[in-house]
Amino acid sequence: MPNIGPVELIIILVIALIVIGPGRLPDVGAALGKSIREFRKASTEVTDATRVDSPATPPAATGPAAAVPSSTVPPSAAPAPTPQPPSASPTSMTVPAPVVTPPTPPSDDEATNLPA
Repeated sequence: MPNIGPVELIIILVIALIVIGPGRLPDVGAALGKSIREFRKASTEVTDATRVDSPATPPAATGPAAAVPSSTVPPSAAPAPTPQPPSASPTSMTVPAPVVTPPTPPSDDEATNLPA
């Protein structure tokens, strides 16, 4: 693979200056630097996540607590309570649904007065 020397670097910068223009060249350089920085950060996060570390051994306990077997010691932290779903509470913005009443049947007097 060929090495990029100072002459090649100057030629690349001159071509970039002609293609991009002098006004936008600093913006492109800043965006390129930010992209390289984010790529390096992501790659180190991936290597940190895949690295297997051995768990640290706790120091040996001394005193009266050391004589009690661990099976009889209650857990030090209680489990977190399960979250309850939010309940619907009526607000002043709630509008009741309209009530539909069925039509009343005609009375006997009205039924006899109907035209035939």
